[in-house]
Amino acid sequence: MSQLEGTERGGQSNSDNSEEKDWVAVKTLTTRKQRRSPPKPSNAVTIAVSSRTLFNMVKERKVFEEEGLERYVAHQLEHEDQPFTPGVSFPFVKALMNVNARLRELYPDSEELFDIVLMTNNHAQVGVRLINSINYYDLTIEKFCMMGGVSPIGYLKAYMTNLYLSKDSMKVQEAIEENELSNTQLRVAFNGDAVLFSDESEIIKEFENKPLAQGPLKCFLEALGKLQRKFYAKNQRINCPIRTYLVTARSVASAGALKTLRSWGLEVDEALFLAGAPKGPLLQKIRPHIFFDDQMFHIEGAQELGTIAAHVPYGIGQKYHKGKRTDTSDAVNNEKI
Repeated sequence: MSQLEGTERGGQSNSDNSEEKDWVAVKTLTTRKQRRSPPKPSNAVTIAVSSRTLFNMVKERKVFEEEGLERYVAHQLEHEDQPFTPGVSFPFVKALMNVNARLRELYPDSEELFDIVLMTNNHAQVGVRLINSINYYDLTIEKFCMMGGVSPIGYLKAYMTNLYLSKDSMKVQEAIEENELSNTQLRVAFNGDAVLFSDESEIIKEFENKPLAQGPLKCFLEALGKLQRKFYAKNQRINCPIRTYLVTARSVASAGALKTLRSWGLEVDEALFLAGAPKGPLLQKIRPHIFFDDQMFHIEGAQELGTIAAHVPYGIGQKYHKGKRTDTSDAVNNEKI
């Protein structure tokens, strides 16, 4: 993915116009209807999303690739009063906002909430259109990181980020337009091995019925579970706005996944063992806001049927694609998290 680089403003008049627009954006941001302040990062579950996943910026990306950076920035300035259309992670963000609203109804003073951060490598001048779009859709995003061509990775730790979503797919964008996702219930689906759990059971078969070590997204499931239990404590289990799924290609004979979750004191709402069957059709039925898997074969199958799927570049699965050994360098460079 090409990165946008910073550019100097040309001419005094352009500079004055740009400064005036920046000031208008600041005034717009500060005069938004009164909202509760965002939670302290140490208490929150922080989700960082890129501008290209929150909004559909395919047309703008084409301008950048075909006409260059200067024309791209000019295009954004010319259209900054026109909000972007929703992108692939937009329903996910709306569902996070609904969970926060429900939590604040039950726990008015609690800061154990989702905190959403917008990450973009766009130049700050483009930020006016992003802010206008966020205001247009009334999204509760108060934290912005506009990096002018710099990778966001170094900033994630500073924002105490639990999850970072970046880079959308054309196929998913087209399919999402035909598949409505819930705005009221956050649905998150996980593969087991090399996602929630380590990949040891894929390497050593004797481990498949024993409790496993944690994988890269165990902590995210743990954070979701902590928020779910706040609803359960208010007798809201049936109406909980968070629902989690384990979707694994393993057979039900492999009890290691459920034993491991139990040993951690965690649970999922639904556990689906597919015994090698494709995951795409089942995910199409579930309609999760996001599905995490370590194998591109499952990622591609899910995306073809309209599911937003995020690749977790971890474990032995990175060495193989559709049964063939591959170079692992691309798996890391093309990561979607």
